[in-house]
Formats: sequence, structure tokens, C-alpha cells
Amino acid sequence: MRRSLAVIAVNLVVFCAAAELVALAVYYYQHGWLFYMAPYRRHYELIEETRGDQLTASGLHPYFGPIHRPGIPFDVPEALRRSASTPRHQTNNFGFVSPYDYPVARTSDRQFFVGVFGGSVANWFCEVGAARLLEDLRRQPFFAAKDLVPICLSHEGYKQPQQALVLTYFLAVGQPLDLVINIDGFNEVALGNLNEQRGWDLSMPSVMHLDPLINVVNQATLTPEKLQTLAAIETDKQRLNRLAGWINATHLASVDVVLERYYAAVEQGYHEKQQRFQQLPSSPPENSVVHVTPSVRARRGDEVFSDAAKNWAAASVLMHDTLEARGVAYFHVLQPNQYYGTRRFSEGEAKVALSDQSLFKPGAEKGYPWLEKELLATQASHPGMHLLNGVHLFDALSEAVYMDNCCHYTLAGNDLLADFLARSILAAPGPWRN
Repeated sequence: MRRSLAVIAVNLVVFCAAAELVALAVYYYQHGWLFYMAPYRRHYELIEETRGDQLTASGLHPYFGPIHRPGIPFDVPEALRRSASTPRHQTNNFGFVSPYDYPVARTSDRQFFVGVFGGSVANWFCEVGAARLLEDLRRQPFFAAKDLVPICLSHEGYKQPQQALVLTYFLAVGQPLDLVINIDGFNEVALGNLNEQRGWDLSMPSVMHLDPLINVVNQATLTPEKLQTLAAIETDKQRLNRLAGWINATHLASVDVVLERYYAAVEQGYHEKQQRFQQLPSSPPENSVVHVTPSVRARRGDEVFSDAAKNWAAASVLMHDTLEARGVAYFHVLQPNQYYGTRRFSEGEAKVALSDQSLFKPGAEKGYPWLEKELLATQASHPGMHLLNGVHLFDALSEAVYMDNCCHYTLAGNDLLADFLARSILAAPGPWRN
């Protein structure tokens, strides 16, 4: 018995040592350094809403619609982090991602407030591309003499008229703004199309983001299938949090490599369940305390996208007119998207960026021609507006610019967008050219 136990113990030691050596090789191949000497390791954040037995990290703002609760960490993916010292921000008192609460008071004449509006692409740009934009602007003497303060007022899923509503609210409560950038277009047609399919009006907040909150507020709208899927999502959240804690605490390469792969598999299933939950119809919400306006008129064929584009342009004109009356420059860019344009994708980028199963592809493909048409019409009727067409911005770049099959950009894509905006701003009339 003693001899058998000794043999088993030796085999276990040899197995563990071999597993650790193999894991070290895998880790070095992936990252370029040994696990024990890594200058930094990915820190796995806990899914915030699981704390305190909460179902969601979002809430319903009475003016804006879906918004995050204050204090939710916003973790920049490792692929978008410029260095280990990239700051990790969280949501502020209003639920927007920012290092400071709003409104931010002007304390000196040197301060120059740059507002960034839009959906998730604009939100990511706030965290990843805004620093590059401000760096570009500071090369010009006017901006070099200013303390540039980014004010991020964007949120995933937002589409017009949410940007216009957010703008007027914060102007009303005293938030100073000297320059406003609005990055949008995709959500208006991609998410607007999903609203139309659900019977919601195009002008309503995104059904993908509002409907789950209606389910929480009024659980009578939850079908048995949605309840089962929601339970599976909650199970995955708890599993991901446990794995995150183990990965962050481990000092063994073998444990790290195995758990990271398990985490990735669970995370993929978690996102698939989330998408399934969003696609499942709710029970009729007539009795819900959250009233969503149904389609205001019947729309056939391309009328969905024509109306979405007109609403988009009208809301942008409203933002421009409101800001112009205050002497604030407004720049509106139609964001690039992978489902409409002439970009040639490498095989590797195509696998990540393009999917026939994407919920957003039909709306983007059919809606973007109408957005471009409305952009040209608005440029003709409002020649003083700074309307920028970014549809072909990425066409000549050989690097991968899309990081998923929705709409979001890599570090290279965000940098290119920042440079494009800086060139456009500096070339336009403004106090920086006096």
C-alpha cells in the first residue's frame, strides 16, 4: 500500500510539473512573456449586478430611458488597453461612464468642454479614442492653451432623439459645453428596424435595451421561456464571477490557462443566452407601468429606413440649432459600419466582424443608403452644419478595425476616427482659427 501511494504521489507530481511547463509554453506563445514575469495580467471584473442579488446593472432614467446605475465599473477590453496603466472608469452619478460627476462646473477660462454623444461606439470612443482626439487638437495653438475636458454623454443603444434629449437636459441643468461631437447613425437604422419588428415606434428607445427593463419592472410580461432563459443567464453570471475570482487569485500558469479557456467558453454561452433573451417576445405589455408608444403609422418596405433617417437628421438639426444659439460648435459624424461600404476584409477580420446571423446586419445594410441620402439633403438645406460622412473612413486601412460582428472598433479604428474628427474640427471655422 505504501509503495502504491508513493507511485501515485510521484505520478501526480510529475503530471503537475508537466502541466505547468506546458501551460508556461502556451502562455508565452500567447503573450510573449513568462507567466511568473508578466508585466501585467488581465484582471477579470465581477459582473456588477450580481452583487446584492440584483437582476441588472441598468435602470430606467425618467428622461433618457435605459441607463446604468451609478458606480458600475467599465472595464476596457485588453485588446483596447494601450498599457497596464490605462485608467478603469466607472459610471457616475447619472450612470454615464466618467471619472467625475455631472454637471462639471467651469472653474477657469482655460477649460474647454468637449461633449461626446451617441451609442456604444461613441461610448467606447470616449474611453479609447478621446485621448487621441484631444492630443491631436492640442497640436494647434488655440487648443494647446486650453484645459480640454471630455464630457461623455453617450450610452450603448442610444439613438435619436435620445442624444437630443440628453443634450437639452444637461444644458438645462448647467453643464457647460464648448464643442459637441455626435457619433451615430448605426443604432438609428439597426435598432430602429428591431423596434419596427416588435411593433414599437422608431422614435422609442431600443427594444433590445428597454424591453428587459420592462420585464423587470413588470414581471407579468415575462413568458415561461424568457423566465427559463433569464435563470440560465443568472447561473452563468454567478459562474463567471467565481471563475474571475479564481483566475485573479491564482499563481500557477496551468490553472490560469485552463480557467481562462473555461471562462471564455462560459462567457460565450452567456452572451448567446443574452441575445436569445433579447430575441424572445414578451407578453403584451399593455398593463406595464412603462408605456412604449407603438408605431405611429404603418410602414411598408423601405419606409422604415426612410423615416428612421429623417428622424435622425431632424434630431441632429435640433442639436445644431440649440448649440448654435449658444455659440457652441457641433460636429456630427455618420459612423462607419462593416455591413455597408466598400472595405475589403482580410480573412481573419471577416471571421470576427461579419456574420449573417447578426441581428444588426439587415437594418444596417438597408438603412445606411437612406442615412447617406438624408445626410446629403441636410448638408444642402443647412450648409452651416458640420456633417461628416465616415462611411468610407476605414476603406484604405489594412489593419483590422472591427472587433465584433456588431459595430465596434479596434484600437486602430478608434485612432483613425479620432484623427478624422481632429482634422475636420481644425479645418472648420471656429475660435481656433481666429
